[in-house]
Amino acid sequence: MRTDLLTLVQWLSPAFPTGGYAYSHGLEVVMAEGERSGHGLRACIETVLRFGSGRADAVLLALALRQGADIAALDAAARAMAGTKERLSETVEQGAAFARTVAALTGRNLSARALPVAVGEAAGNAGAGLDLPVEEIVALYLHAFAANLVAAATRFAPLGQTEAQGMLASLHPVIATIAAGAVMAELDDIGTSAFGAELAAMRHEELDVRIFKT
Repeated sequence: MRTDLLTLVQWLSPAFPTGGYAYSHGLEVVMAEGERSGHGLRACIETVLRFGSGRADAVLLALALRQGADIAALDAAARAMAGTKERLSETVEQGAAFARTVAALTGRNLSARALPVAVGEAAGNAGAGLDLPVEEIVALYLHAFAANLVAAATRFAPLGQTEAQGMLASLHPVIATIAAGAVMAELDDIGTSAFGAELAAMRHEELDVRIFKT
C-alpha cells in the first residue's frame, strides 16, 4: 500500500486541524432562508463545485503541484480572487492551519498560504511531497471540500445520514470531471459565476444565530 495516499487522506480528513468544520461556505444562509431539502442543497453544493470556489481551488491546487510552480504568486492570486472578505478569511485561516500542522509533522518549512495553494505546496514540493497523480490529489481535495459542505447540511438542515451520504456519492462524477479539467487548466482559465454563494457568504454575518463562521 502506498503510504503517500494515506498521508493525503489524513491531511484532507475532518480530523486534520484546519478548522474546516467551522465553515459552511454560505450554505448556512441558504438553509436559514428555508432551503432544507436534500435535492436543493445538493444543487447548491454542485453549483459551488462547478462554477464557484470548488473549480477555482481545483485549478489553483493543480497549478501549485506543477514542477517549478511560483507558489508565492499563486497564493497572491488565490487571495485576490476571493470574492468576499468572508471567503478570504475562510481560505487563509484554513490554509495557515494546514501548513502549520504539516510543518510540525514533517519538519518542513511551510508558509501560511490560501488553502489550495498550501495543499499544493505540501503535496508537490519537489523531492519532499507526495508521489501521487495530480488528478488524484485534486479529486480528493474536492471530495473533502464537498464532504464538509454535506456535513454542514447534515448538522443544520438536518439531513439523515443515509440521505447525506447519498448526496455526496452522487457528486463523485462531478468531482472527477472538475479534477480532470483542472489538470489541463491555466491561471487565466479561472472564472466563477456562483454569485449566489458569494452573496450568501456576505449575508452570513447578518444572521441572528450562527453555527458556522461563513
